[in-house]
Amino acid sequence: MSIAVRKVQHMAFAVRDVAATLETYKKLLGVDPGVQLTRFEKSRNIVAQFWLGGIEYQLSQSMDPDGRFASWIERRGGEGLHHICYAVDDIDAALAEAQANGATLKECAACKVEGSHVHPEGWVAFLEQDAGGIEIEFMQLYTPEQLKEYESVKGI
Repeated sequence: MSIAVRKVQHMAFAVRDVAATLETYKKLLGVDPGVQLTRFEKSRNIVAQFWLGGIEYQLSQSMDPDGRFASWIERRGGEGLHHICYAVDDIDAALAEAQANGATLKECAACKVEGSHVHPEGWVAFLEQDAGGIEIEFMQLYTPEQLKEYESVKGI
């Protein structure tokens, strides 16, 4: 049995200066000039989210010098692709398969929860192991009915 990845849900890039990086994407790659920065107080990040080539990009900057993305940049010596979120139909089955193949679950830096848990778009979980230096996230998207139920969940 293998994990049924449906699509890349998003790619998150750790950057030092999200505003400057977003301007480069706008200038060189034609990203919509209306894309704005969003502050997520709970996770202490500033994020620019946009679509490019059918993929959601998240440019992510820590608000604090020891924050999730700033620490990652410091450890690795530079900015770059932090994680890829893979949409799956059944997050519990995906996690069970990954664990059967040696994976361990990682605590979500924003929520301080290990394993599958709610986020604004769906249930998410992170693996401790990375693939080529890129963290792995799984997401089971909410159905429209489930999304209505979780509409009050704001920010990560």
